[in-house]
Amino acid sequence: MFQKLEAVEKRYDELTKLISDPEVISNQSEWQKYMKEHGSISDIVEKYREYKKVQKQMEEAKEMLYDKELKELAEMELEEAKEKLPKIEEELKVLLLPRDPNDDKNVICEIRAGAGGEEAALFAGTLFRMYNMYAERKHWKLEILNENETGLGGYKEISFMITGKGAYSRLKFESGVHRVQRVPDTESSGRIHTSTATVAVLPEVEDVEIEINPADIKMEVYRASGAGGQHVNKTSSAVRLIHIPTGMVAECQTERSQVQNREYAMRLLRSRLYEKEQAEQDAKLANERKSQVGTGDRSEKIRTYNYPQSRITDHRIGLTIYQMEDFLNGNLDEMIDGLITADRAAKLSSDEEE
Repeated sequence: MFQKLEAVEKRYDELTKLISDPEVISNQSEWQKYMKEHGSISDIVEKYREYKKVQKQMEEAKEMLYDKELKELAEMELEEAKEKLPKIEEELKVLLLPRDPNDDKNVICEIRAGAGGEEAALFAGTLFRMYNMYAERKHWKLEILNENETGLGGYKEISFMITGKGAYSRLKFESGVHRVQRVPDTESSGRIHTSTATVAVLPEVEDVEIEINPADIKMEVYRASGAGGQHVNKTSSAVRLIHIPTGMVAECQTERSQVQNREYAMRLLRSRLYEKEQAEQDAKLANERKSQVGTGDRSEKIRTYNYPQSRITDHRIGLTIYQMEDFLNGNLDEMIDGLITADRAAKLSSDEEE
């Protein structure tokens, strides 16, 4: 580990010189590339230098033990350093874990009603509201790409983009089946029903990351539809894109302009194709390290929302929170922090085994 840290620190020093070089500054694309790399390793270098500083203090304290006048002070400093070093070492291990290259990206989320009919559609609406409120808390921007509303205010499906720093890093563990146990408003006898909705969280990808041949795209236009109001157009502005080789479909009908709807549908299609490509790569690399938490299996039941007990349980990490209203109002950080911590622990354990 320490050989790796030395190499990172050496690279950091090289980059510090490069980003101050007038010749490099004059080439903005090169300067930005170096700045990005410099920023990505600055936390590691800062923590490693803190480690070396504490280590030096420990060595100095050991030498001071032989001085009768300074012995008491030396013992205190030595004890303090011995407590600090293991903590810093653990923090360094976490910082050295390979970063998910998608972590800083915006996300495209898709929520689909599952088993449970109208109640499942209402639950899909509850989940959308929850993520919308979480995005507001984080000062992220949310844009609806496509929606298929039901008469009672739920969604058969809804797709939306969340734009903001680190959006994917916080939301990627939300992919999977969410299950709700509650008494539906439509149920007169007061029985608890179980319904599900599926959430998919995809990183937004650029053209350069996944190439789509224009000849492989079939575009259809149609009139936007919905529960009424502003989303229903009299012109054919809604767009459906079909990727012929895979049969994958992406739709957008939320904008008045056909051009904008096509642009949003292309973003959605790119992200879906990227996800498919990533899944195929993971399947081929059977020996690749995988997180025990999981980020993408849409068939995996990940969480239960039990209304009678005001309980939300994440089945992957066994974490239960008893604050239903607060959680559904977008206060997801405790759950998300728990998932991130479990993922890191799984990766650290995998590192140690190797």
